[in-house]
Amino acid sequence: MVDLYEQAALWLKWDKTPETRKEIEDLVASKNEEELKKRFCKRIEFGTAGLRGKMCAGFNCMNNLIVQQASQGLSLAVEELVQNAHEKGVVIGYDGRYHSKEFAAITAKVFLSKGFKTYLFSTLCPTPWTAFAVGYLKTACGVMVTASHNPKADNGYKVYWENGCQIVEPIDAKIASKIHSNLEPWDLSNVDISKVIDPLADVSAEYYKQMMLTVPHFVCPEQPKVKYVYTAMHGVGSRYVQDAFKAAKLPQPILVPLQNEPDPEFPTVPFPNPEEGKGALKCSIEVAEANGATVIIANDPDADRLSVAVKSGNGWRQFTGNEMANLIADWTYNKYIASGDKTPAFMVRSTVSSSFISKMGEVEGFDTYETLTGFKWIGNKAKEIVDTQHKKLLMAYEEAIGFVIGNMSYDKDGVRAAVCFAAMALEYAEQGITLEDRLNQVYEKYGYFASNNKYYFCYDPKLMEKIFNKMRNNGQYYWKFGKYAVKSIRDLTVGIDTAQPDKNPLLPVSASTQMITYTFENGCKATLRGSGTEPKLKYYIELPGKKGVKPEDVIAELMDLSHELLQASLEPEKNGLVPPKAE
Repeated sequence: MVDLYEQAALWLKWDKTPETRKEIEDLVASKNEEELKKRFCKRIEFGTAGLRGKMCAGFNCMNNLIVQQASQGLSLAVEELVQNAHEKGVVIGYDGRYHSKEFAAITAKVFLSKGFKTYLFSTLCPTPWTAFAVGYLKTACGVMVTASHNPKADNGYKVYWENGCQIVEPIDAKIASKIHSNLEPWDLSNVDISKVIDPLADVSAEYYKQMMLTVPHFVCPEQPKVKYVYTAMHGVGSRYVQDAFKAAKLPQPILVPLQNEPDPEFPTVPFPNPEEGKGALKCSIEVAEANGATVIIANDPDADRLSVAVKSGNGWRQFTGNEMANLIADWTYNKYIASGDKTPAFMVRSTVSSSFISKMGEVEGFDTYETLTGFKWIGNKAKEIVDTQHKKLLMAYEEAIGFVIGNMSYDKDGVRAAVCFAAMALEYAEQGITLEDRLNQVYEKYGYFASNNKYYFCYDPKLMEKIFNKMRNNGQYYWKFGKYAVKSIRDLTVGIDTAQPDKNPLLPVSASTQMITYTFENGCKATLRGSGTEPKLKYYIELPGKKGVKPEDVIAELMDLSHELLQASLEPEKNGLVPPKAE
């Protein structure tokens, strides 16, 4: 049992920040044990996603003390695990959220105090800049202070290893161990922050140079036939995207004034996430309508994700992450063929993403690889294939609007994805078609893939566990939902895959994550999993249609199967699962 007042006393002993000290002093004075429990009953966990949480005082939150402790542990782990770590150094970036600059400066001071060469971006930058800088500068690690598209109250601490990819097991456990054994804050009062090196100009110039060598582009005519709008969603992307378009010699986008400058309040959107649908794109649609634009390109606040919407016959259509990936796959593959490059090509997708690129790979003769969910897995797999098999990465993606195009870096990048979609829209317009037309052409060639990817809010971890244990049925899994028979089941929580001869999954198993996949006799694949960063029970259901089958028929079968599966397995009404608000 945690002694709340003992933990609060330890906090007050270590914390040197007046604002957060006062928070805890006031809670102790008022004996607000309910709030103290939230702050001290457990410690914010360091994992493969680094740290992410609400900004306030306490060991279970994001604040100056927690960032210093994390940096201390990270610096010691890097010293131990990476050769010549001090000479290679660390690169640190930060976004436009509250306290991001402050957290980045604390991180830099910790590394300086240990004698590391320390690069610190002099201003706000996209997450992809930090990921790219690790590989370009050949640093021992990288830190990006960001909570990406989380609510405004949150912030985070994202770690890249020396390969330029997000950390994976067992490195995360090593870092966590070093943090826990070195919690007492070091004295940083005499550390000279002016000794940091600003990599902004060098990294930006090299980024745009490599972008032009690795991302397919299009020579735009003087009079382009399509106009597009860009929104930074109150984040850091605008300056960098405009410079990227300039480097690619593409027309500058029409900007959304209300969302163009970084603003940690995110005043025009309830959630700063373009995935949330047309509500998040309301301002962009208004600007597009006023300017006769037919394409919207939207970054999330740290510009590592990208969403695209197009004006169609029924108003505005926002592409899903899978649809965007299908367009990128088609575009990059055709540009690769046209270039005459003989290097074997490949693509990577997460297991909950569409199997469309796998079908495309079968038809066209390139390799595709499947990984667990998240770019920590996708990026490391892509880097491994490039390094060991010397193949050419065309694209890698996860359906949650995260894309890598080319092999210049290995974390999702909404800046070069924005350039790619603008170039696609311009080139297809010259051919007299739209992005939507091209997507339909691609489906005519390879077959229509219908998907139903959504989620329920599930705020109780015990309920989440109960729901998945019901699906397991003490090892007697359910093999039929309505009229739909199951062909195989993969459970990556307990380590079972009935499709494999030895019943062992090919993908890594994690007991800390709930994840079950059903493959049906009709070709449908359905994955249900608990989110690692949000209180959500997510489902990803896809039915590949055969060539020549009408999309509406594929969709009808998919939705019927989805209903049978979700009602039987999740029992949403009985369990009080809350769906997201309808658009």
